[in-house]
Amino acid sequence: MTEGTTSPAAEGVDPLSRLEQEGEIAADYLEGLLDIADLDGDIDMDVEADRAAVSIISDSSTRDLQKLVGRDGEVLEALQELTRLAVHRETGDRSRLMLDIAGYRAKKRTELAELGAKAADEVKSTGAPVKLDPMTPFERKVVHDAVAAAGLRSESEGEEPQRFVVVLPA
Repeated sequence: MTEGTTSPAAEGVDPLSRLEQEGEIAADYLEGLLDIADLDGDIDMDVEADRAAVSIISDSSTRDLQKLVGRDGEVLEALQELTRLAVHRETGDRSRLMLDIAGYRAKKRTELAELGAKAADEVKSTGAPVKLDPMTPFERKVVHDAVAAAGLRSESEGEEPQRFVVVLPA
């Protein structure tokens, strides 16, 4: 199937039910992964901004779950892709599911929103564009949203994995 097409099973299903189904498939996949890795964690599912959101949280030390985050979220990104593939295998549809582990993405989202707001303030005061360091697609999206909220515009430039955000004057 190509991007933008839906499987026959997805036709006639309301979007919220489809996203909840994605979350359930992802949760089952991740529970199996936690069992294999012998890690404790609870799965939390939600729907945010037209995509399924699944989080792995733990009441005990989040140190064990940090192994699933990795350095700079590299392992988290890989697990997200594997989870999206598991959902795709079950549904036949491409998934935009977001995975968070031990609150890593939530914390990162806050930091990036502050970075975007700071860059927007700098552009407002100097009138000159500001180029930020290379970021993942998730990170760029958060910065673009923060810049737009500040009343400015931004663009992504460069090629993966060196793609970066440029904050522009209004």
